[in-house]
Amino acid sequence: MSKNYFGTDGVRGTVGKDPMTADFAMRLASAAAQVLVPQGGTVVIGKDTRLSGYMFESALEAGFVAAGADVLLLGPLPTPGIARLTQEFDADLGVVISASHNAFFDNGIKFFDRSGSKLTDDIELKIEEHLKNPAITLESQQLGKAKRIHTARIRYQDFCAASMPDGIDLEGMKVVFDGANGAGYKVGPRALANLGAEVISIGCSPNGKNINSGCGSMEPGLLQLTVQAVKSDVGVALDGDGDRVVMVDEAGKLIDGDQLLYVLAMDRKNNGALTGPVVGTVMSNLGLEHALRAMDIDFRRAAVGDRYVLEALRSSGGIIGGETSGHMLVLDKTTTGDGLISALQVLAIMRRTGKPLSELVAGMPKYPQTMVNVRTERRMNPDESTAIQDAVAVAEDELADKGRVVLRASGTEPVIRVMVEGEDADQVVSLAKRLASIVAEAAA
Repeated sequence: MSKNYFGTDGVRGTVGKDPMTADFAMRLASAAAQVLVPQGGTVVIGKDTRLSGYMFESALEAGFVAAGADVLLLGPLPTPGIARLTQEFDADLGVVISASHNAFFDNGIKFFDRSGSKLTDDIELKIEEHLKNPAITLESQQLGKAKRIHTARIRYQDFCAASMPDGIDLEGMKVVFDGANGAGYKVGPRALANLGAEVISIGCSPNGKNINSGCGSMEPGLLQLTVQAVKSDVGVALDGDGDRVVMVDEAGKLIDGDQLLYVLAMDRKNNGALTGPVVGTVMSNLGLEHALRAMDIDFRRAAVGDRYVLEALRSSGGIIGGETSGHMLVLDKTTTGDGLISALQVLAIMRRTGKPLSELVAGMPKYPQTMVNVRTERRMNPDESTAIQDAVAVAEDELADKGRVVLRASGTEPVIRVMVEGEDADQVVSLAKRLASIVAEAAA
């Protein structure tokens, strides 16, 4: 069965348009409660800094309480922090109100089970079945209660600090931190400062509308300029909900998720702590695959989406995985993608080895890669178009064994992502533009 509401990372859309309305949020809470908290239990709810978060927080609270669940309101907190506190509070369900890297006019709702892991497809389908019915309201004596937790940020901050290796701190390191005006705007700078770093903060003044705007992992230009201007050792940028991270080296050069994955895997390998394969995605740079295999590290590709990377790691016994975008999974430290914890692991490697980030990533070549996002009027599967598949076959013949073509439909918006990678940068750009044009025609 296909899902009508859940995408690759929860339910997401433009606020005020179906499904991102207050009424739907209340019904979604009711449906989730009936599937995952049927006998009454505890649900934690956190959010990022979007203006609409207040509305959805109240609607979800009403839906859960009416269905008999107790609710703990965590306030603004990174998505991985909510996953962690779901476990810490022994809750039955964790709920995140966030559209991650999207602009403020979008929002989303995603869930964690009691182990701090994202829901399976089967569970999401069961929730959607209950969405066909109106929200329930139990009798007064069966209703749940709600309570606001004021220690949530400090609890998560302490958890992040505890992920650092014993005996390693950041004393004397100058770090520029970009919080994307999102959920990590407080916990990021404070966690780094508590570990001894000198912190220069940007993107840490949210107003409800400036999340991911001109800052953060999606737009790191300001971070790159700031690192150079203040002569920082490194820069760290999260996205709006804190589950992605990109970094900037001492020269202001952007270091993406593939390169960070290489640094983490290389360090674990050198210290005998790497188990299982390293998992990337179909979008991971070919240079990462070649660099890891040169070190006798098994590399595997999963579908795009950190949930699929996580599934591949769990099935293979791996502990390190991630996406080019900066979704990093470090399973020997936490259960889900966590931008801040991933950044701390890289900073710890810099401190322990005494090497700048530029030197740590130098062993991984990056093949030229171009991605074009083709917006469509409707969601479509590029694999079902003969014209598109014929064009892909021609492009792959031209690249021979020196490149790749990947087409995929976004799981959160009506966009087809066209990615071409190869040794020749001009050829890569030309092929990407040609394929994007054909995709646009087929989608018209």
